[in-house]
Amino acid sequence: MKKRHGRKLDWNNLRTYSEKMQWEKLFDNDPRKVICSDKFAVREWVKGKIGEEYLIPLIGVWDSAEDINFEKLPDQFVLKTNCGSGDVIIIRNKSELTEKQIRGYRAKLNYFLKMKFGYNTCELHYNKIYPKIIAESFIDSKSTDLQDYKFLCFNGKAHFCWVDIGRYHEHRRNIYNMKWELQEWHQYNYGIYEKDVEKPVNFEKMVMLAETLAEGFAHVRVDLYNVEGKIYFGEMTFTNSSGFEKIEPESADMMLGNLWEIDTSIKV
Repeated sequence: MKKRHGRKLDWNNLRTYSEKMQWEKLFDNDPRKVICSDKFAVREWVKGKIGEEYLIPLIGVWDSAEDINFEKLPDQFVLKTNCGSGDVIIIRNKSELTEKQIRGYRAKLNYFLKMKFGYNTCELHYNKIYPKIIAESFIDSKSTDLQDYKFLCFNGKAHFCWVDIGRYHEHRRNIYNMKWELQEWHQYNYGIYEKDVEKPVNFEKMVMLAETLAEGFAHVRVDLYNVEGKIYFGEMTFTNSSGFEKIEPESADMMLGNLWEIDTSIKV
């Protein structure tokens, strides 16, 4: 915390969003967090809350990379584990894959399966997820770069939408409020997109879906995609970047912290 934010953590006076995130990681043992953070198990949660039509089609699930039969997979697909971050493998043209590349992908996936992601940053709920590999359909926007809409929700209400552009090349992020007004605060690790992002036509529908999924949680980030007007669920995250991404200016970190009500006397 001191290395990333320049100050020690005062457990008796948690005020900012980043500070409260540290409490969330260590003391909030809500079992629903495990289900909703599991990229496979959360599918049933989403199905029950908003409906199956918002799920990216599932192609397969495996316990080991050796179990994957690449010959039976479609030409385009996405591979990832259900319990990590940054482990996405996107295949846009299977016919171009070499045996060496496939071996490399298997090794990479097995590495992520064995990794205890939660220990690296004290996001301990990830360690309670039984690791699996999942394959999903590749979704793509024909007109624009695929954008990721991340709704920051407190007490079941969406307050901000982080729009990620170019996630796999020149990753940038713009932040909007629910009136789609561009915010001046930002996260240090992300560049700001130079152009204003167009508000989705069905933005209010996206907000409604995000808030339905966020219902009952003091804090959660709900990620959605919007592909040519079709809304897809991405994931739910309770510990954004482990609370280590610096938010600038610091007053914005405080503002977000004020939206997040936690009772630090309770160790649930």
